[in-house]
Amino acid sequence: MKVLANDGISKSGIEALEAGGFEVLTTTVAQEQLANYINDNQIAVLLVRSATKVRKDLIDSCPSLKIIGRGGVGMDNIDVDYAREKGIHVINTPAASSQSVAELVFAHLFGGARFLHDSNRNMPLDGDTQFKSLKKNYANGTELRGKTLGIIGFGRIGREVAKIALGIGMKVIASDKFVGKADIKVEFYNGQYINVEIETEPMKEVLKHSDFVTLHVPAQDDYVIGKNHFEIMKDGVGIINAARGGVIDEVALIEALESGKVAFAGLDTFEEEPKPAIKVLMDRRISLTPHIGAATNEAQDRIGTELASQIISLLKVKDK
Repeated sequence: MKVLANDGISKSGIEALEAGGFEVLTTTVAQEQLANYINDNQIAVLLVRSATKVRKDLIDSCPSLKIIGRGGVGMDNIDVDYAREKGIHVINTPAASSQSVAELVFAHLFGGARFLHDSNRNMPLDGDTQFKSLKKNYANGTELRGKTLGIIGFGRIGREVAKIALGIGMKVIASDKFVGKADIKVEFYNGQYINVEIETEPMKEVLKHSDFVTLHVPAQDDYVIGKNHFEIMKDGVGIINAARGGVIDEVALIEALESGKVAFAGLDTFEEEPKPAIKVLMDRRISLTPHIGAATNEAQDRIGTELASQIISLLKVKDK
């Protein structure tokens, strides 16, 4: 059987699939040519990340498909229910990239709290001529230790974020419509650990009391954070979105940055992805990354091997 990893797959994933008797193709096929390629090559398994879209028309056009796999968490680029109605397995890897995303959140938090994103823009330009004035500009940073982190969405990634926050001495509060409380196990290098129970609160309370806010929610039909939510927050709050584009109203975010309500933002996902708004890209108070939350070597290895394990298991069961 043939597997098309249209958005790529790790070497470890390829090796696991090949050991299971599959032929793995890693050609990146353009969206408009994908159906023909799948049919011409009798592809049984289509693996995607966020770039490739698997909609009803593609599903209907490709009778050879047995499995659609998403390397990562969100499956909003796949018509999941429709595929399953057609007897196609749809799989993903919800836990594989949680730690990687959580660490990126803190890269943005640490960088924003000490102006690294702006300093790294200006030091190459003016560091040799305006060193003292730049030093003055970036001299009023803040520490994360002792501050309150509000986590909106307390699933796998939100809980990984909580572990790091607790480990560096932050207070963690969280909001989630579907989670009442969670035990967070904070592990240390020598085998010791502590358990911290966190009860979720209404989002309004979390926004009101947080020094920093981070979002970990799926794609939504409407904004999770809009103008009225910014008004609830503390003055000088920092906000991070490494979840999905469109969960923050970016127009309202720019207004909040300009007014000083929000001190800085860190964005890994964008409303108009893959062409983010110029106002967002050019704002010096925003730390920017191009949707790389899950893009670590370790996460991609976990994603590849986990997908391979599920594929081998499912198709062996079906063959029986």
